[in-house]
Amino acid sequence: MELTLAKAFTVFVAICLMAAAPAPMVPPGKATPVAHPYDETADAHAAVAAAFAAARASGHKVLLDFGGNWCPDCRMLAGVLDMPAVRVWTAQHYETVYVDVGRFNKNTDIAARFGIKLKAAPTVLVVETDGTVLNRNDVFALADARSMSAQAVVALLAAWSGG
Repeated sequence: MELTLAKAFTVFVAICLMAAAPAPMVPPGKATPVAHPYDETADAHAAVAAAFAAARASGHKVLLDFGGNWCPDCRMLAGVLDMPAVRVWTAQHYETVYVDVGRFNKNTDIAARFGIKLKAAPTVLVVETDGTVLNRNDVFALADARSMSAQAVVALLAAWSGG
């Protein structure tokens, strides 16, 4: 996916907002893609429900990552999220769920519940415990995670976390 002006602006704004939601500095370069971040046999509905229950208890937001193991951008995003500093920081802000969407033929109703039609992978939703999607205009911003630096990915997550 090519870098559009809107995508460049979104990344620029996210980096500018990092001071409001400090994120870890990650090593330059690319993360190592995760081979199978999505459990194809998981009960995604139960996992999402559990994440919302945990978020209510912890005060965190819920990070829903919709994708598939066939998707290189999804595997790269999972690789960034798996970097040690990012994993620790993410756990302080989010309850994260990897939702397997197959070939956009399963678990799409979960995204629809939040008013989102899945049309790219990964699709990432940052959701308050009341169901408010905080990044509604940017849910596809990480759909080209392969072409983004790990720090740019983290900057977006930091901007969406609100601190």
